[in-house]
Amino acid sequence: MTIDLKTVKHISKLSRISIEEEKAKKLSDDLNSIFEFIEKLNELDTNKTEPLTSIAETTLKLRKDKIESKNIREDILKNSPDKNKDFFVVPKVVE
Repeated sequence: MTIDLKTVKHISKLSRISIEEEKAKKLSDDLNSIFEFIEKLNELDTNKTEPLTSIAETTLKLRKDKIESKNIREDILKNSPDKNKDFFVVPKVVE
């Protein structure tokens, strides 16, 4: 696939981007080189290649989930500006 100057100008018109003649020519050359590279990549046999989720070859370290029941009510209520026994006191928002 090749992108000529006419196509670049048409795309710039559709996207409402003004482009100078020199830049349009350079853009056409750049796009053609990108498409050439894509065509080379399409020639590769990737059937036996597994997809990557990350370029780092590490696995996540698993940890055991521990349920810890602690009595932290007092610690939590320290964050409340106003408290009533075991609950947060909040301003009334509905009448």
